[in-house]
Amino acid sequence: MTTKANFPVTAGSIVVPYGHVIGNEKWRGSEIAQRLQGKIRLIFEDGLGLVDFHLSNRTCILYISEADLVAGDEFKRRLVRFRNASSLGGIVVVEKTQISDQYFLAVQKLVVLELGMVLLPVANQGEASQLITQLVREQSKDHSSNPFRRKQCSQLAEPSVFRTVQQIPGVGKTKALLLLQQFGSIHQLCNASVKELELVVGQTVAQQIYTFFCS
Repeated sequence: MTTKANFPVTAGSIVVPYGHVIGNEKWRGSEIAQRLQGKIRLIFEDGLGLVDFHLSNRTCILYISEADLVAGDEFKRRLVRFRNASSLGGIVVVEKTQISDQYFLAVQKLVVLELGMVLLPVANQGEASQLITQLVREQSKDHSSNPFRRKQCSQLAEPSVFRTVQQIPGVGKTKALLLLQQFGSIHQLCNASVKELELVVGQTVAQQIYTFFCS
């Protein structure tokens, strides 16, 4: 699933229908695509360049697989090219496995601290599909957010979302549950201020979460 260095970014001309995801043609037949069937409407297109999935007109996913991490620095050049050429909100989804774990801290530093993008770790493509489904549902609620409904969403959160929040430095099971109860979703958590986070987990962990997402 490695993107060649000469692929264009082509990230500014995609119009995503409401409740749909536009996926790069290279993902057709993949585990992610199969797991998304019946949950969201997935449309495949050629020419998406560096982007793997468009969740909305302003948000997209760049997927870094275990194989990408092991293969070398090509994925780093891909991320830098995207960040320099695109105004879209890029979410970097990284496979964090026993094999790729040794590379994760360096990737986190690049994505969050140097590029200022959101990084979300997943164990595999199946977990990534659950995360994409959750993110699309959150995007769909942006135009008519109901704070009471948002707090109820935590009860329906996919297990992958709960595990992802747990992996944020300083956050364990208890704090992850409190955060999802308060903010309802990763999307809301990414956009929370330090002060809002402090009310839930305290100053130190709040700063760690804010730095992790760099939002």
